[in-house]
Amino acid sequence: MTFAVSPAAPIGAHELLVFLLQVGLLLLTAFVLGRLAVRCGAPAIVGELFAGVLLGPSVLAHVAPSFSEWLLPQDPAHFHLLDAVGQIGVLLLVGLTGMHMDLGLMRRRGGAAIRISIAGMVVPLGLGVGAGFLLPGSLVPDGAPRTSFALFLGVAMGISAIPVIAKTLMELRLLHRNTGQLILCAAMADDIVGWVLLSVVSATATTGLQGADIAVSIGSVVLVVAVLLISRGFIRAGLTAAARSREGGLTVSVVVVLILLGAALSQSMKLEAVFGAFLVGIVISSCGAPAARIAPLRTTVMAVLAPLFFATAGLRMDLTALAYPTVLLVGLGVLSIAIVGKFLGAYLGARFSRLGHWEALAIGSGLNARGVIEVIIAMVGLRLGVLSPEMYTIIVLVAVVTSVMAPPVLRMTMAKVEQTDEESVRASLHEVDGDPARDRAA
Repeated sequence: MTFAVSPAAPIGAHELLVFLLQVGLLLLTAFVLGRLAVRCGAPAIVGELFAGVLLGPSVLAHVAPSFSEWLLPQDPAHFHLLDAVGQIGVLLLVGLTGMHMDLGLMRRRGGAAIRISIAGMVVPLGLGVGAGFLLPGSLVPDGAPRTSFALFLGVAMGISAIPVIAKTLMELRLLHRNTGQLILCAAMADDIVGWVLLSVVSATATTGLQGADIAVSIGSVVLVVAVLLISRGFIRAGLTAAARSREGGLTVSVVVVLILLGAALSQSMKLEAVFGAFLVGIVISSCGAPAARIAPLRTTVMAVLAPLFFATAGLRMDLTALAYPTVLLVGLGVLSIAIVGKFLGAYLGARFSRLGHWEALAIGSGLNARGVIEVIIAMVGLRLGVLSPEMYTIIVLVAVVTSVMAPPVLRMTMAKVEQTDEESVRASLHEVDGDPARDRAA
């Protein structure tokens, strides 16, 4: 018998061995460093981020170059395997985060979230653009327009990282707090605006600024939201049918399928997949999905898939470039602009919304986390030739430092904000025994 199309060859034995070792060592390192971070009073995400830094070009490639080249060869195909697993983890994490959103609170305090988002985006973006015009020309790639360079730096300063913020709030058990909900609402608005701006800035670096780019990006956002709202009845029907089954795993399967399809829809509209995953999570929450049925999925994501995603992100970071004095000084300056700009913008937006001093500081500390989204933006800039390798490293520095500093500052400021009865009720709706976020933050 002959086939019209030959089946694709399976992964080779050596490639499979390397992949399994990569995943195993990354998870082991992330677990060990995560537990160490918890014992030191920091959330596990701090250790998980440094797991990739330790095994990546920043450390292992210099300590044991031969072993590093064997374990992590510079073949894109190997990284694509890890990236695929990590992307599944982050999409499910963001989807679960959307399920914790209180739609009633969003309707009541949506204006505050928008004000916080606008101020938290405009202030650091403006400072970043200004810095882009003032930085030494040696850090601007040859042939790259200074305007595109400055705009790209501004977008990098204004963006927040939903995956890092979500996991931090889960581990600190702050997702049920009104402040945590506001942080997520504002962060999602930041990310939407940020990705639209990124598409525009990318256009300026290639074909030049086109008004159609803005219209298409905004239209894509509206279309994704509309499709998911129209599909709400089908989503509710699927969840209801799964809930009638005696097999609890059926609900988990339905939730995973919905999140991935929502992410695919968003990606097909040339938006980030996490946007669609987050919106699907919100829709699932509005349909009344039982928290107890979804608990096994949450355990798997928080304990396995999310740590692997954060560890994998660290593999692309090479912090050794900071050994050069010029790069280090510029890096510290850009880092200061990023921190001050985000804190000041979010704080002003919160105060204009009549929130208290400590709650405003908590919102600023939460939105300050740039994380992996910042790294993705830096990679886009490097690929387009807008960022030099040195500026790429500096933006990665901002991503790491802001992600590490957010949890302790958030914990300190939220200790000053009294929990309300509404927040206690919201927490009880999602509280289940063996919650990994609770156990790891303890």
